[in-house]
Amino acid sequence: MDLELKFLGAAGTVTGSRHLLSDGEASVMLDCGMFQGLKTLRQRNWAPFPVDPAEIDAIVLSHAHLDHSGYLPRLVRDGFKGNVYASEATIDLCDILLADSAHLQESDADFANRHGLSKHRPALPLYTTADARRAMSRFKGMDFAAPYEVAPGVHARLSRAGHILGASIVEIDWRGTRVVFSGDLGRYGDPLLPDPEPIGQADYLLLESTYGDRRHEPLDAMEQLADIIGRTAQRGGSVIIPAFAVGRAQLLLWYLHMLKKQKRLPAGLPIYLDSPMSVNAVEVYRRHRDLMRPDIGECDEAYGVAHYVRDAEESKKLDTTPMPKVIISASGMATGGRVLHHLKRYAPDPRSTILFSGYQAAGTRGSKMLHGADTIKIHGEYVPVRAELSNLSMLSAHADSDEILRWLRGFKKAPRATFLVHGEPEAADTLRLRIKDELGWSCRVVEHLESVRL
Repeated sequence: MDLELKFLGAAGTVTGSRHLLSDGEASVMLDCGMFQGLKTLRQRNWAPFPVDPAEIDAIVLSHAHLDHSGYLPRLVRDGFKGNVYASEATIDLCDILLADSAHLQESDADFANRHGLSKHRPALPLYTTADARRAMSRFKGMDFAAPYEVAPGVHARLSRAGHILGASIVEIDWRGTRVVFSGDLGRYGDPLLPDPEPIGQADYLLLESTYGDRRHEPLDAMEQLADIIGRTAQRGGSVIIPAFAVGRAQLLLWYLHMLKKQKRLPAGLPIYLDSPMSVNAVEVYRRHRDLMRPDIGECDEAYGVAHYVRDAEESKKLDTTPMPKVIISASGMATGGRVLHHLKRYAPDPRSTILFSGYQAAGTRGSKMLHGADTIKIHGEYVPVRAELSNLSMLSAHADSDEILRWLRGFKKAPRATFLVHGEPEAADTLRLRIKDELGWSCRVVEHLESVRL
């Protein structure tokens, strides 16, 4: 039977990664992500799943970020009974991320019900903490470079992608046809993680295109951090850094450690990591030290640069003390979490700085602020934005267009077809043209819910 590939998410957008391979005898999904950002995208999370979850034999996850894993509890609740295959580090991070996602959704639904903020009566979470626990029971760990039979006659193999701890490039051998899924490719020369591993051969390639239309600024992140923090503290303000709890927070701690070691931060300036999920993720990074760059010798010391805030009351006190400080808090695009309370306090303060630390998807508060919004809506009220705004875009964990092309040049020959996913339309089409012109490959941008015969 013909092998069919369906793009159930991350097509024409950077969120909701879900790609289904099936041939009538077996069905395997690559990623199971949640849609984030614009309301029209988030509403897809509530739509009936395009295929019967009970008919999917297995899922292979590229990594733990919610736009790649965050729909799993809902899919399990709706009938998926197969195994979820992923690297051990991805499983450990999913344990944190999915539980937190469920808790936030339960909390948001409860808040909406108590304050009458929802059109629905009652407002319901997409899934519960119990659903997240059930999803975690479906996981099976994979070692890198080892083949695993994930469905009859279907084998999966993981290679390191960089990006975040445990992130993987997924190779599927489907009864003689090799399909490679890039997942999210990391940066070359990342301070903590190894470079994306080259893949020699693929019949078909699913390739991310998040930064397909741009090159990361060749600016020094440490220089920028030192300048912004020093300037803000000098005028008596605080620096609030919305940061992705997994990956970005740990990288920021590394840079802040290096700056403190070099005495380039204001003396006595307190640094807080105010995100229980980020704190838990630090422990996972410590546990999987073998996945880090082998020449990194100061990780434990770096992770000690900040005071870890776990208690909600302690978090609230950070907004009442006037002294300058640095607060790293989730979420990275200011879509939820404790950082919203800090934004309510510090966004109206012209002495302070809101420092974003990477990609801001369309429709998120982060994107709106960086595009000049005078106010942002938080918890049903509009908050004025008077603080200095900046973005350390060079901290992105995604490969830029040059780095994507560098990885593609590692293939010994062109795949029969390359499908561009996980990118906004302009970024994906720009990358398509580069691949066509520079490599001469057959390449195209896919559409949401499109199916192709391989």
